[in-house]
Amino acid sequence: MSSEDRKVEEQQASEQEAAQEQAAVNENQESPKEQGGPEEKDQAEEEVVQEKPAEDAGTQKEEKKGFFKKKKDPRDEKIEELNDRVMRQMAEFENFRKRTEKEKSTMYEMGARDMIEKILPIVDNFERGLASIPEDAKGTPFAEGMEKIYKQFQKTLEDAGVKVIEAVGKEFDPNLHNAVMHVEDESLGENVVAEELLKGYTYRDSVVRHSMVKVAN
Repeated sequence: MSSEDRKVEEQQASEQEAAQEQAAVNENQESPKEQGGPEEKDQAEEEVVQEKPAEDAGTQKEEKKGFFKKKKDPRDEKIEELNDRVMRQMAEFENFRKRTEKEKSTMYEMGARDMIEKILPIVDNFERGLASIPEDAKGTPFAEGMEKIYKQFQKTLEDAGVKVIEAVGKEFDPNLHNAVMHVEDESLGENVVAEELLKGYTYRDSVVRHSMVKVAN
């Protein structure tokens, strides 16, 4: 064998030894990982298995929530807004109608009271005229005609809600009567109306004119 062949064989032997030594070193470095490897791997796999269902459950909840929580249609919101506006306007119109009717009724009563107050002096003069007719002229056509007109006048006032206040023989009531004189009369009780000087009238249970009366002490 020549010297060159020996050199080649020695170089190859040294390379093989170096490779074996490097393989042994690599083995020693990886062995600690391999000792704890299977347990750590199993734990990692368990963690993955445990975390995965949680993620799946959360995803399912979100999907269900998104399924039940349906987005509101803008057209429905507009319809609700218009319905609410119409209901408000109807309520306002109803309040306006009631208020107008009340004001109308109040104005009508005020106008009626004013007209009745102007008519009552005419009724008083009618009564004075009838009372001044002599006894021998009461059966004449003129007197009978005046009597019929007066009765018709009274009937019209009653139909309109105007009533005469009763006074003579009644207990004095300051809400209905106006005492202008006091008289001594033993036949009457105390604070009783003895005589009526001017008739009083009410319109729809409201006094238009108080009765002018004499009251017994």
